[in-house]
Amino acid sequence: MKAWERRERILRDLKKNNGPIKGTELAQQYNVTRQVIVQDVALLRARGENVLATPQGYIIPKVGEDNRIVKKIVCKHAGYDEIEDELMTIVDLGGRIIDVIVEHPVYGEINGSLEISSRLDVEEFMSSLRKTNAEPLSSLTDGIHIHTIETRDEESFKRIKKALKDRGYLIDED
Repeated sequence: MKAWERRERILRDLKKNNGPIKGTELAQQYNVTRQVIVQDVALLRARGENVLATPQGYIIPKVGEDNRIVKKIVCKHAGYDEIEDELMTIVDLGGRIIDVIVEHPVYGEINGSLEISSRLDVEEFMSSLRKTNAEPLSSLTDGIHIHTIETRDEESFKRIKKALKDRGYLIDED
């Protein structure tokens, strides 16, 4: 198989799949190294394809499908326990956390794709954070960060905002 054919098949796989696909899975499927997949994805991005690398694997986001609501919230907290509580609160109330964004004074907007939609996703994300001792993006901005959240309706979004406000995480625009 030629490289361009493999890239087209990877793109097709990502478009038809509802969830992320790990680079190692793609590498096994196409009998290449994971580094070849990383390069293929970089080339797909360079030509304008919206392929995201998430902690769960590569995905083409399906944002706002089926009249779902996609909005941003601004939060502030510190520490892994509060991160976990915030994320669990959002998914428990029916939200999907698409990303995290911070406004860095030198680099401008820094966006990290999350694609978290279940308690299992939160647990895996937190395990990865703890295992690597990685600093969350919000550590760059004194805990202030933005999440893009997708919900099935406006009422679900309001419940999420209220719960986050009650926990002291939401920076409300009021």
